[in-house]
Amino acid sequence: MALEIIAQVRVDGEVPIERVICHPRLPLVAGWDSERPAVRVWDYTDGNLRERGIVGGSTPVYGEADGWERYERTPAAAWHPREPLLVVAVEGEVAQWTADGVSALAGAPPSAAYHSLAFSPDGRTLWASPAAAGGDDAWESSDVLDLVSGTVGKGPQWDTGVAVHPGGGLVVALRSDQGATYAAFARVDGEAVPAEMRLLRRTLILDVDGYETPTFSADGRHFAIRGNAYGNTLEVFTFPSLERIVGATLGPPTPDYPYPDEWLEQMRAWSRHNVAFGTRPGVLWVGTPAGVLVEFDVRDERAVEHDDLAGSPITALAAAATGELVVADGGGDLRVVSVPAGPAEDRNAVREAAQALVEAFVNETAEVPDDADWEKYAVRTDGARIWHPDDLETVTDAADGDPSWLQIRAAVNSAIANRDAPS
Repeated sequence: MALEIIAQVRVDGEVPIERVICHPRLPLVAGWDSERPAVRVWDYTDGNLRERGIVGGSTPVYGEADGWERYERTPAAAWHPREPLLVVAVEGEVAQWTADGVSALAGAPPSAAYHSLAFSPDGRTLWASPAAAGGDDAWESSDVLDLVSGTVGKGPQWDTGVAVHPGGGLVVALRSDQGATYAAFARVDGEAVPAEMRLLRRTLILDVDGYETPTFSADGRHFAIRGNAYGNTLEVFTFPSLERIVGATLGPPTPDYPYPDEWLEQMRAWSRHNVAFGTRPGVLWVGTPAGVLVEFDVRDERAVEHDDLAGSPITALAAAATGELVVADGGGDLRVVSVPAGPAEDRNAVREAAQALVEAFVNETAEVPDDADWEKYAVRTDGARIWHPDDLETVTDAADGDPSWLQIRAAVNSAIANRDAPS
């Protein structure tokens, strides 16, 4: 079945958009400008993509900035879950876009160098990382902005995005380290203001770092994670079991270090924001450097290629609230694309089923006590095996194919055991 382009616009100056996020309910799209630290906003209410504003439009261009320098200047943004409101952190300021224009966000700390933003499910709290007043320890905690009172409180450590489960009441965010990354799940009390993340013991552990924000399927039964810093990995997990059912590398496999220049070039050709779940259960869409959209059924690992947009590399991909995909490419085009839809489903039944998944997950774990060392309580899984806290205190053996974090832990434990052994 051919894909249908519903709306299309050429970005002013033919600037490629390198990431897009869609409003969860409204026909609104935010896109990251690839030339400068700025986020543009479009709507397609009347079937046409129309630019409605830009946050950071006068910031200096990135120029030669690359790596960490580029990361430090890249904006963070989040849509309000219901209202036509986008919050953007850019160049030390926190601003908000509405239909009335761009203004400062009331109550935001001055010179807040936020790299990730997310609204609580009820929209009354803004979560932001790293903590604005944290100094050298900024990444050890986050800020909780009460948008009702304008106050700022302290939140748990997280550093990469917050994904809200479609069933509500549960979020997942990444806690990254060079050796390993945790996908930390947290219960959210819908009655509390400000909304707090109540960290849970059950967690997913990923090898190394450099992953993107997880993305849930519309029915809440699957979630995907793109990464990492050392390869174009794509992993898909079932929920609430956290079983890994897909572990793939996009493009050529990672060679031995030092990486050859041609491999680095191919790696950079793949967008880090090129996956989105469609409305059909289990179907993940993947954008490629050739401009091809791959329709991938994660349950049976069956892939269908759609070359309707082939040509320019796909630089960003996201699922729209209305069921279409929003696709950006290297030529500066932004499109709203209709994709094959599944059978009609009762929305209330889908929502209730997603809520049951969340309830099942929460009932199988427990909250981490306040002010406790979360890692000492975490029950880890990599999607295949489970490690309780005490397990990692004693492990001394790891195979070459095991995650690097497990090999390192085993080597450290073995060295300690040998040191302490009687001579």
